[in-house]
This record gives sequence, structure tokens and C-alpha cells, in this order.
Amino acid sequence: MEKAFQKNLISIEPYTAGEQPKSADIIKLNANENPYPPSPEVQKALAEFDTGILKLYPPMDAAPLRQAVADYYGLDRSCVFAGNGSDDVLAAAFRAFFNSGRPILYPDITYSFYPVWCELLKIPYETIPVDGEFRVHVEDYFKDNGGVVLPNPNAPTTIGLEAEPIEELLRHNRDSIVIIDEAYADFSEVSCVPLIRKYDNLVITQTFSKSRSLAGLRVAAAMADPYLISYLDAVKDSYNSYPMDAVAISAGAAAMRDREYFEQVRRRIIATREKTAARLRELGFILPDSSANFLFATHPRHTAEEIYSYLRERGIYIRYFRKPRIDNHLRITVGTEEQMDKLIEALEELLSK
Repeated sequence: MEKAFQKNLISIEPYTAGEQPKSADIIKLNANENPYPPSPEVQKALAEFDTGILKLYPPMDAAPLRQAVADYYGLDRSCVFAGNGSDDVLAAAFRAFFNSGRPILYPDITYSFYPVWCELLKIPYETIPVDGEFRVHVEDYFKDNGGVVLPNPNAPTTIGLEAEPIEELLRHNRDSIVIIDEAYADFSEVSCVPLIRKYDNLVITQTFSKSRSLAGLRVAAAMADPYLISYLDAVKDSYNSYPMDAVAISAGAAAMRDREYFEQVRRRIIATREKTAARLRELGFILPDSSANFLFATHPRHTAEEIYSYLRERGIYIRYFRKPRIDNHLRITVGTEEQMDKLIEALEELLSK
């Protein structure tokens, strides 16, 4: 029998993250993590970190991290917000900006946390279908809305837009906040951060989990006109004035300052991505050109579930989504050269049977 209080409990389908293996022997290619360690400057910052300051609250505004991000992009610090991973930053943005009662718009195939926040925060939304090749067409967003959220590149499809279509999207939505989620933009050649100076309704979110190898510390930033940043700060201060700990602030700032290491790792992952994509195509896989640190593939003779299960039994974890339109596709994170060689070897075994 249902108890009375149970009627008041939230009803929501939570986000499902990639499986975390319980063995170090697993080749983990299912969470779009970076296969390489953080910058040596991060390691130095952690080694030299004064643990005595942990008795105090961290900087309320994460100022050292915000400044490092601002310096990297040539912005004023007032244009930068920081938080615990892009999920935290995006959640604050949804709270701050989407309160009109009109539906916000985002692609029907995209990051599956967006509908979770909408349900949790009671934000109406409308999903805009991507086309048969999983591509976003910005003209589909030229209509009345309460805001637009667009990942660029998109996940899990890997497909990115050039800056011009994004600017066209902004020109047609001057009365709405447009969030461009750039979680994977560092693996493309396109970032819309420069457009912040031109469009005061644009918000860019980025994470340090992917290209800067800090998934375990949860570090991210948003960039926008200072007026919008003030609203993100107001939301933050309404539920947690100290969201970022001192260790994450220090390490994140160090990662942002080491441009040489960042570029070296970024280029290495892109090179491995292109090599792996070519090898997958040789095996008969069909996949779009990727602008991210992962690949989105399907095979004409073997189902995605079959391939996923075969690889899992051999200690290689990739991502399989049991969702409409993409339930015969696989998302494969780009790992090290050695990891991707083992992936290809396992696929060759399966396809030779």
C-alpha cells in the first residue's frame, strides 16, 4: 500500500552515466574522458598545495580560476563564471535564464541531462529533430522560444557547426538566452567565445573534464556578458556560496595556464581520432567526421548491441544507448594509441567470424 508521503516524492528519470569498471584492467572508452594525465603544472600545483588553508573556506568567487580562464581568452574576469563541472554550471544557467514559461529548444538527439534539468526545474521544453544524418539546422530554431541550448559539437553524434551558423542562430534569437555547450569544442577548430563581445544574450559553457584531464576534480566555466554572469552568481549564492573547493580552483587555474601541454594533448587525441576513424571505415563501419574526442559509429552487418556486448566481454567498455534513432549506434571515446589498437583488434576478431 502506498503511504501518503510517497505521493509527494519527485518523479523523474535521472541521467545515466557511463559504467564505471571495477577492475583496472578494463579499457574504458565509454565516458569521453581524457586518456592522458593532467598538465605537469597541475601536478606541481597539487604537490605544492598548502593543506593548511583547507581549514578556511575557499575563495567564494573562485577568483584565481576565473582569472586564468579570462586571461586565456582575453576577457575581463567579470565575463567568467566557474563551477563544479559543466553539469553544475549548466544547472545554474537553466535556473538563472529559463523562467519565461515558454519552452526552451534543443536537439532531440543530444546530451541527455538537458531533459532531466527541465523536469527537475519545471522548465517547458521542445526538442527539435536533427536530420537523417544527425545534423542540426539552425533555421529550425528561428521561432518563439524561452531559450536555446545547443551543444557544439553535439553529443553523442560528434557533429559540430561552424561559427557562422551559430551567429545566424544568435541573430534570430536576440530576445532569448542562447547557451552553446562547448564541452568538446577543444577537439574541433571552432569556439564561439569571441562572439560574447558581440551578443549579450550568448552564454558559452566549457568543461575541464575532457581536454584538460580534470574529470576527477569537477571544474568548468561559463563565459558571457557580465550582466548574465551576475545572474549565475546570484543563483550560486542562493544555494551554495562555495561550490568549488580550494584544490580544484588551484588545479584548474594551473591547467588553464599551461597552453603548451594542452595543445600537445589536444593534437595527440585528434590524430588518434582520425587514425581510428579511418580504420573503422576500413572494417565497414559508417561514421560521421568527428569534431569531438569520441566517434559515433554503426555497422551494416552487426548490431550495435552485439558489438557492445562482444567488446564488453573482452574488457573494452564503449557506450551503447537504447534510445530511438540511435539504438544501432555506438559512442567510442578516443583513448591512447595502444587502447585503440586493442579495440580494432577485437573488432577484427568479431567481423572475421
